[in-house]
Amino acid sequence: MSGVQTLTVAPDDAEIRLDRWFKRHFPALSHGRLEKLLRTGQVRLDGKRAEASDRVAPGQLVRVPPLPPELPAEKRNLPVGPTPEDEKLLQRLVLYRDDDVIVIDKPAGLAVQGGTGTKRHLDGMLDALRFDAAEKPRLVHRLDKDTSGVLVLARNARSAARLGEAFRGKSVRKVYWAAVVGAPRPRQGTIDQKIAKVVSRRGEQMGVDEEDGDEALTYYKTVSRAGDLFSWMALEPVTGRTHQLRVHCAAIGSPIVGDGKYGDTKLQADGLPDPRKLQLHARAISLPQPDGRSLTVVAQLPAHMRSTWKFLGFDESEEIDPFAELAPER
Repeated sequence: MSGVQTLTVAPDDAEIRLDRWFKRHFPALSHGRLEKLLRTGQVRLDGKRAEASDRVAPGQLVRVPPLPPELPAEKRNLPVGPTPEDEKLLQRLVLYRDDDVIVIDKPAGLAVQGGTGTKRHLDGMLDALRFDAAEKPRLVHRLDKDTSGVLVLARNARSAARLGEAFRGKSVRKVYWAAVVGAPRPRQGTIDQKIAKVVSRRGEQMGVDEEDGDEALTYYKTVSRAGDLFSWMALEPVTGRTHQLRVHCAAIGSPIVGDGKYGDTKLQADGLPDPRKLQLHARAISLPQPDGRSLTVVAQLPAHMRSTWKFLGFDESEEIDPFAELAPER
């Protein structure tokens, strides 16, 4: 068993529950065992007794009592480390790099973090993107596994703290492109519908819940249409709820093509190439810089979405500035 440890909460773990923090960092520790450690006061947060539901904040100190040995790497949802092939792949994905930040073009199908049955994920391969830095890069936000596009990594603790605050303060702007079913009306507007976890015939998922849901706000505009059958939408999420864009598009009657969770892929399949692949792409991100300027990074469409754009007659050159006229004046 390990001895007592005092660990500092990283910016990447900001605002998650304490029990999730333990699950992330000590996967061998069962929930029941953690609850017992909490009840007996052996786990402390900044020196005080804590509960499983407490939210952790960057810089807080977690007292971790002696724990059983960790599971072997092959039994956890973490790879032993990036393979040479992984290193080559990830380094080819880099869109921008400086001393503080790396921005990559995440491919669809690559999970950002581990979960049940997910052993290959970006979080377990970040050593491949260390380059000449003393520290391994850290995640500061996430994309769904099947969503492609711009993903930001911090290269040091200072940058992680700054970027974490920027994301929480909504000073980071993100624009996504999506191919959706139908023709949203009006062509441009705001989707302001609360989102919560719901149980449906498809199981547990996110959904609109105006009574108990969390605030969720999305700006959108229709860039182009293929008649009334399909549309190219640009979407800017102001909040960052789980599956927000997928839920909001479905809520206005225009689910994202290929979204089997919130749409109906059978209705979307007629003639489209790759109809079961999610047509959602994180197109661009704008990050505030310490000098007051903004860094904007753009990711080109992945191959499966380029095929869809070509099939539907959409021209990428129509969108010169991904942020132009998308959001109301702030």
